[in-house]
Amino acid sequence: MIERDRLFIDGCWVEPAGRNRIEVIGPADGAPLARIPEGTTADVEAAVGAARRAFADWAATPVAERAAALRRIHAGLKARADEIGETISREMGMPLKLARRIQAGSPIAVFGYYAELLGAFPFEERAGHSLVVREPVGVVAAITPWNYPLHQISLKVAPALAAACTVVLKPSELAPLNAFILAEVAAAAGLPPGVFNLVTGYGPVVGEALASHREVDMVSFTGSTAAGRRVSELAAATIKRVALELGGKSAAIVLDDADLAAAVRGTLATCCVNCGQTCSAHTRLLVPEARYAEAAQLAATIANGYRPGDPLAEGTTLGPLVSARQRERVLGYMRKGIEEGAELLAGGPEPPAGLTAGWFVRPTVFGRVRPGSTLEQEEIFGPVLSIITYRDEDEAVTIANDTSYGLAGGVWSADLERAIRVARRLRTGQVDINGAPFNLQAPFGGCRQSGNGRELGRYGLEEYLEYKAIQLPPPAPQT
Repeated sequence: MIERDRLFIDGCWVEPAGRNRIEVIGPADGAPLARIPEGTTADVEAAVGAARRAFADWAATPVAERAAALRRIHAGLKARADEIGETISREMGMPLKLARRIQAGSPIAVFGYYAELLGAFPFEERAGHSLVVREPVGVVAAITPWNYPLHQISLKVAPALAAACTVVLKPSELAPLNAFILAEVAAAAGLPPGVFNLVTGYGPVVGEALASHREVDMVSFTGSTAAGRRVSELAAATIKRVALELGGKSAAIVLDDADLAAAVRGTLATCCVNCGQTCSAHTRLLVPEARYAEAAQLAATIANGYRPGDPLAEGTTLGPLVSARQRERVLGYMRKGIEEGAELLAGGPEPPAGLTAGWFVRPTVFGRVRPGSTLEQEEIFGPVLSIITYRDEDEAVTIANDTSYGLAGGVWSADLERAIRVARRLRTGQVDINGAPFNLQAPFGGCRQSGNGRELGRYGLEEYLEYKAIQLPPPAPQT
C-alpha cells in the first residue's frame, strides 16, 4: 500500500485541510493500491493563493531561466522513467512495455520539447506602429484524466510554465500517483514556491472549486464531454479562458484502393491501445460494401490475437480497464450492440478466459453496424470496433462526419493526394493518413463536442498567452 498524505502547495509538502483519504484501486486485481488526500475547497484556496502570489515574479523570469527549469524537469522525469512507467501501469492498467514507452516517454519528450521551443518562440513582434507582445494568461488550473495521466498533465503544465503561468494541478483520483512524482521532480528542479501546486481530490469538489475560482485566469480540462460542459458553465461566471479536450468517436475511412490488411490492422491498433481508453481512438472502420467480408474476417482474426492479462506480465498486449464502473459501461455497450442487431465478429461481453479478478474485457469487433445506432454514435472508451459499410466516397465522408464529435480520424488509400482530399473534408482536429504516427509538434484537439483549443507544438504554448498591443508614437520629425 502506497501512502501519500501530503499535498504540494507553495513549494512545500503540506498536510491537507481535511482528514479524508481516497483509496486508489489497482485495476488488474481490484485490490487497494494506494491512499491519497481527499482535497477540500480550503486546499484549493491555499494552492490558488500561492499560485497568485508567485505569478508576478515568475512572469518576469527571463525566457532562458524558464527554459532551464523545464530542462531540469525533463531530466528529472527521464531519470525516473522506469518508475513512472511501472507506476502508471499499476494504477491504470496499460501493459508495462507500452507504459514505459508511451506513458513515461511522452511527458519526458513534451517537457524537453517546450524547453527547446522557448529559445526560438517570438514573444513580441512589430505590427505597423505597434509592438505586439505575448504575455502569460495568469494562474492556470489544470484538470486532467486517468487514461494517459502524466502525458495529459505534461500537455498542460509544460506549456503553461513555458508561457510563465503558474499552475494548480488537479489529477484524476483514479490514477494520481504519477502526479506526485512530477511534484517531486518539480521541487528538485528548483521551481520557485507557488509556481507549481498539486491538489488531489474529487472533481465535484476540487475541480469545481478551481473552475469557479475568481483568482484562476484559465482552466485547461481534459475529460468527458459532460464534465467539460460543467467546467464551461462554472468558468463562465468569471469569464475565464477555457480549453477543453473532450470525447471522440473517430472514423477511419478505408478507400477502395487501400491496402485493406494494413488498414484493418492499423485501425484496430488505435482502437485497442490502452484497452480502448483513448479519446482519439479510431473506433469506427468504414469500408466499401464490396470489401466488407474480407474486412470482417481480418478484423476478427486480429482482435482474437490480442492477449489480455496482468499489465506487468511479459506477453500481455491488452491490460484491464481502469475501474469496475468503466468495465460495466463498456460491457453495457457490447450488450447494446447485440440488441441493436450488429453482427458480433469477435469478443463480446463474456469475461476473458482465466481472468477472474480485475477489470478485464475482451477486444470486440462488431460488423454491419448501422449508421445512427448507439454503437456507432456514442463514445464507448473500450476496445470495441464498429465496422460500417459505405457505397461511395461521399457517403463515407457523410457517415464519418455525422456524430456530435470532431476529434480525430483516418484515411487509408494508395493515392496520397486522394487521401488528403478526403481528409480535408473531415470535420476533425486531426487526421492520420495510412496510419501516420503522432506528432508532438502538431496541434492536438477537436471541434464541436470534442472541445476547443489546442495542445502541443507552438499552438499549445499560444493557448497560455495573451496578446497586448503597445501603440508607439511616430518618430520625431528630423530638424
